Amino acid sequence: MAPSSSPIVTDSLDPSTPTETLDNDLQPFFVLHKPSSRRKDRSSTGQGKQRKRNELSSPQNTKKQEGSVNEECDYHLFKPLQIEAFNSVWSRIESTIKDVLRDLNSSAFKDIQRWILECFNAARLHGEPNITEATRSFPILSNATPGQLSTALVITRNIEFVDDILTFEELGHFLKSHGCHVAKLSSVDFSMKNGIAGCLKALLREFPLGEIDSADISILASWYREQDNNNKPLVLIISDLERCCGSVLTEFVLMLSEWVVKLPVILIIGVATTVDALRNALPSCALQCLCSSKFMIGTPDERMDTIVEAVLVKHSTTFNIGHKVALFLRNYFINQDGTLTSFIRALKLACLLHFSMEPVSLIHGHMLAEDQKDWISALSPEILLKYMDEFPSYDRSQIASQAGKSIAQGLSDLMTEKKLWSTAVLCLCEAGKYSKVRLLDLFCEVLNPDLYPHRDSVCHIRNEKDQGLSSTNGHSQQYSSVQTGGLIRQIVRKVRDLPTGALGQLIKRWEKLTADISEIHDKLKTFQSSVRCEDRRSPRKSSKDISKRYGSKASLDADNELTMLNLQAVAFIDCLVRNYMRPIECMPFHEISCFKNVEKLQVVLIGDPRRRIQADLLDSHKILRCSCCNKTGNALLPSRQDSSILYSLAQEHGDLINLHDWFQSFRTILHQTNKRKPKSKQSPQPKKRKDTAGSGDQNEASIQARFCRAVTEMQITGLLRMPSKRRPDFVQRVAFGL
Repeated sequence: MAPSSSPIVTDSLDPSTPTETLDNDLQPFFVLHKPSSRRKDRSSTGQGKQRKRNELSSPQNTKKQEGSVNEECDYHLFKPLQIEAFNSVWSRIESTIKDVLRDLNSSAFKDIQRWILECFNAARLHGEPNITEATRSFPILSNATPGQLSTALVITRNIEFVDDILTFEELGHFLKSHGCHVAKLSSVDFSMKNGIAGCLKALLREFPLGEIDSADISILASWYREQDNNNKPLVLIISDLERCCGSVLTEFVLMLSEWVVKLPVILIIGVATTVDALRNALPSCALQCLCSSKFMIGTPDERMDTIVEAVLVKHSTTFNIGHKVALFLRNYFINQDGTLTSFIRALKLACLLHFSMEPVSLIHGHMLAEDQKDWISALSPEILLKYMDEFPSYDRSQIASQAGKSIAQGLSDLMTEKKLWSTAVLCLCEAGKYSKVRLLDLFCEVLNPDLYPHRDSVCHIRNEKDQGLSSTNGHSQQYSSVQTGGLIRQIVRKVRDLPTGALGQLIKRWEKLTADISEIHDKLKTFQSSVRCEDRRSPRKSSKDISKRYGSKASLDADNELTMLNLQAVAFIDCLVRNYMRPIECMPFHEISCFKNVEKLQVVLIGDPRRRIQADLLDSHKILRCSCCNKTGNALLPSRQDSSILYSLAQEHGDLINLHDWFQSFRTILHQTNKRKPKSKQSPQPKKRKDTAGSGDQNEASIQARFCRAVTEMQITGLLRMPSKRRPDFVQRVAFGL
């Protein structure tokens, strides 16, 4: 394809993006123009042409043409805005993910950096070789040399190493920023094919040593001593231990231990499973050369909850997903062995599908603008009213009858309601930590619209001993949060049984979360004031008085007081659930930023490619938008695509297809072109017999070439198996039916 055939896609790419990352980068692709209208057959009579001219000149048709032109102009205008909105939204999401993962690993990175400095200072206490010893091309051996390499085992607990790539890249950048010489090697460098020589060459390429072809570690030792680089630690990161060749890694460790005086390398080895993986990979002679320490980073579930909290809960105004999409992404994360990379890729596809399929998504880019006063004026009421049919969550007649200010007010209310929703979910998540509820599971339950009607109903949660207690409002203590779902019910029961100390810590965390949301913070203050009133009514007694005089009675009063405090906390949770946890897909105008089409996402991610190929081949006229094939339905015409014709003919055969019969059927369909051509009034000039025979041979050769190409395409797509030596005249069908 010529470069000029895809100007829109290239314009959407960042010119600063490296070319090697373009293959893995999901860029939006949009068709920015509608297919041109089909012209009718020109062989109509003169009366029909006159009628057509009259229709074109009528005022009604003129209005229709003007309306179609305006719609096409709007189509060209709004599609680039949707692309721009997608780029803006996903750049925010991507930067947020990188920031939260960096913050999550920061404590472990600081511990590793502190340990590296301790190992480096301890190595310098043993003394440094002089310039003569340091520049020799052989290691220094002495009885006083311990010969052990300081090794950090970083336990990632990932089944797939794809998530570890980003983790160790961040670790390398962190150590470089703190004054370390850092080199990174992967399992490819420790393969049997490359051997120890390839491993050394890869190590030397990590340092500014110029062009070096020889695999000599003395070059690195001389660089480390001669260039005054020995005032910084020398760190080597091996990201995936389980995938390295054991023999090559053993030889490499033994060699480094011999050079430990002149080249005090500090190893950082990534272990995906357990510490025993090092014992399984290396023999005892290599293990004796390692002085290992263990460091733990966040588990995949912890990192997953951190991403969900930062992207889908805290920044819920940026992008949202529906309940079915959330369930699909959770199952996709679990089925993909808990890899964050697969989840992030699926989330990006969901965001891309939303902005490519939802016409009203262009409003979202203006809502996220830094100067939010401009997006209201940029989108006039006339433009918004064109897309009001896309808002089934809001009464269209109500919107059409009101001015643009009410529309802008509705969008502003949507942003406010999302902020209240995110704060309520975070408060519920803090309470769920005591019952070990994962945020991803709680997030899926909160988004369930089927549970939302039940949140207005009431359900008693008290025990029989609590029947005499009353709420702060004087009504019977009833909570709708118990009926909302299993996890929320579990959280409520756990909060009801929390001790006083844990309950106080929970309230302090609630204060921090609701500090910027006055509406919820005021309700929390009301709850705290009622708690203080209960404390004043029941003054605390000394422990001696309780034990000696009023042991049984004071214990009963303390239990009643604790129960009252817990019920007040449950009342606050119930208020959050009833008033602020309406699912996002139940909010008005949620279509702007909420993606709900789980079927489309499922087809893109895991789909059934072979089934899709078969369906497309049978209905190719619908995809190619062929006017003549659409009129005839399933009838085979010469204008259809060759692979589609052959696959349709293959449905008439069984497991084996005779190539000769198949070709003759294909040839018969293509020869229908001559029969369908209308006869011209003037007879053509007579041609020579030689030319006629030559053109016939050329047509037969062209048909055979088209047949061979179509069969090859079907073989590449996995629908056919080519002829074997045993049966050279038959091909075998691989896929049957849909």
